[in-house]
Amino acid sequence: MGLFELILLSVGLAMDAFAVSICKGLAAGKVGKKEYLLCGVWFGAFQGLMPLAGYLVGSNFEKYISAIAPWVAFGLLSLIGGNMIKEALSPEEEASPGFDVKTMFLLAVATSIDALAVGITFVAVPVEVFPAARLINVLFAVAVIGVITFVISMIGVKIGSIFGDRYKSGSEIMGGTILIFIGFRSLISYLDRSETLSDGDTIFGMLIPLIGTLLGSAVIYAKKSRIADELRAVLVGCSSGIMFSIAVWGMIEPAIGALNRDEVNGIIPVTVCFFLGVALQLLFDKLIPHTHVYADITEGPKSGLDPAIKVMLTEVIHHIPEGITLGAIYAAHFMRTEWVSSSVALVLAIAIALQNIPEAIYVSMPIREKGSRAGKAFFMGVVSGVPTPLLGVITVVIIVLYPGIMPYIMALAGGALVYTTIEEIPQIAVKKDNDKGALAFVTGFAVVMLMIFL
Repeated sequence: MGLFELILLSVGLAMDAFAVSICKGLAAGKVGKKEYLLCGVWFGAFQGLMPLAGYLVGSNFEKYISAIAPWVAFGLLSLIGGNMIKEALSPEEEASPGFDVKTMFLLAVATSIDALAVGITFVAVPVEVFPAARLINVLFAVAVIGVITFVISMIGVKIGSIFGDRYKSGSEIMGGTILIFIGFRSLISYLDRSETLSDGDTIFGMLIPLIGTLLGSAVIYAKKSRIADELRAVLVGCSSGIMFSIAVWGMIEPAIGALNRDEVNGIIPVTVCFFLGVALQLLFDKLIPHTHVYADITEGPKSGLDPAIKVMLTEVIHHIPEGITLGAIYAAHFMRTEWVSSSVALVLAIAIALQNIPEAIYVSMPIREKGSRAGKAFFMGVVSGVPTPLLGVITVVIIVLYPGIMPYIMALAGGALVYTTIEEIPQIAVKKDNDKGALAFVTGFAVVMLMIFL
């Protein structure tokens, strides 16, 4: 391993520390030189020490380290991330900025424990930067890793603090959510024996829709008044048109084509699975208490749940078929199927992200209008979008392990999406007229159709 490869490795190892540093900046808001140095020293030191420890213990413990590391990272990051969210939702102001020894130690361990295995690889793939003893080269390597992580972590704190200073509670919730997702990604990648999630495109694709949810939820910090009826009709119409287009051109049409290529009359099984998807979504409507806030309709069994949670659950139900859709299309992308082009996966992920923006607004804005704190409203909006990447990951792994079920899963997702879209269409109408909402629906449908087939 030469110097160039070592630098690339160092940057790669520093990415988790970079993400966590951004979270610390988000949560802390205003930070000074002390906080920059604390993050840089803690993350840089541990990111350098862990590979050294891995090299010293040698390959005899590789199996145990590789098995334990993902679970430790998941547990620590979930614990710290959950605590950040809890503090953000608490009415009391947090006195400590979260740079205490205990917190920083746990974060440093969580973000660097995977680097133990990297140190073990130095035994099999020696570092050869200088014509010197192997240990000297290893010491140089860990120093480079530590310094690069130190610098990148300081930059991360600065980036996070720019936003955290202005949007304290929401930023802390976002930071905690990111920490939990980093831990979950580490664990699910280890458990995934199909190696699907080692594909960078797949991981990136799972995150794209969540970006739309984060942006939509963050609107409450820029706009505190309610959404005008005409604007809401346009937003609902556009998101409904996007979903309907995804269902038709992204799921149902490819499913029929795949089965026809197998010399089967694809329309029959696709129709059956289509109605199974409708039935599944109808079942969720009946079993989960939820509120369509703008239509003032509450469905599902009677429940004493917080009204804000019922509003959030409406979009959770809507995001279930989106997650299955995302997983199905990225499974097709991962397996390089002939009947789904490589660009369609990215197109559909972007389309889902676009329609997730207004859907998150439908959660955060009405909750904020009812008097809830901005942090809580933002959190509810973000949580409503979590089923999309979560179910996407589960679906893509299942389909890769059992590829024959892919067209049936796609048809099922298409049916669920169509049902969900039809359920939302009445909200397009306003007191005056519904022309703008209808035009927005048609536009959303056409834009996705063009994106897929161009």
